[in-house]
Amino acid sequence: MAAIYAQDLREIIERFRVLIVGRANAGKTTILHKVCNTIDEPEIYDFRGNKIDADVIKSSIKRGNHNIANEMVFKSNPGFVFHDSCGFEAGSEEEFEDMKKFISERAHATKLEERIHAIWYCIPMDEPCRTFQRSEEKFFLECDTGNVPVIAVFTKFEALRPIAFGELKKQLKGASGEERSKRITQRVEELFTDTGVWDRLCDPENRACPKSYVRLQNMNRPDTNCNNLLESTTLALDNEELRLCLMSTQQSNLELCIKCAVTILVDRVHQQSGLLGFDYEVYQHDIAKWFVYLKVR
Repeated sequence: MAAIYAQDLREIIERFRVLIVGRANAGKTTILHKVCNTIDEPEIYDFRGNKIDADVIKSSIKRGNHNIANEMVFKSNPGFVFHDSCGFEAGSEEEFEDMKKFISERAHATKLEERIHAIWYCIPMDEPCRTFQRSEEKFFLECDTGNVPVIAVFTKFEALRPIAFGELKKQLKGASGEERSKRITQRVEELFTDTGVWDRLCDPENRACPKSYVRLQNMNRPDTNCNNLLESTTLALDNEELRLCLMSTQQSNLELCIKCAVTILVDRVHQQSGLLGFDYEVYQHDIAKWFVYLKVR
């Protein structure tokens, strides 16, 4: 049976392309740094592959100009290419229309390597009364994302905990540490539900609906990561080559490889459970190929 190697996939797809969306101060830059395991600034390229001076980009953004087609690449992990839609939440209709056009064109591009492969929509939770703004409403109601999975990323989720504690402070007097933590965690869940943001994102009237959501918290700490975001993105993809490409791009996170292999392939077995007979050699090969830094024969 033919083997699938990481380098073969890179030749086909080259890079995993992500559009990251969200208002200012939503934590987008922190996410990219965590995903690429770096604190360095990205290199910026135009759509022709020409490198752009970072100072030119910064001055353009200050003037209210931003080209969503520009590519951000981190030296620490050049297998990822990111596009940032910063700016449209400020109310610029022209910038929003440019984003819609970019998404539509890249979601339906003929060549797989030119498409955006996933969209990460970041919504900060540090202002729970303002989680769903006009920018979110317009994006999910109007944008044609095609088959590109949208992952809702609730950032700064830790901000709900002190709110929950403040509401329960009197009730928690005399409670054990375990009981206090349990009650606060429960109230955090209620606060998140009360925002109604997930229901509004999944409104059947929306043209784009998220495939799943993740919560990110304490991302300013050095011991945190975005593994749940990478896992959710992998499982949301409906193309196995793209899934394998993402696994190779995220740089040998063995735990994530195992979780995705088991989740995807066990689910496949369940779907095939009505069939008579099963080729265990094929099953073993399918599991092994998710470990993209090992040769599979």
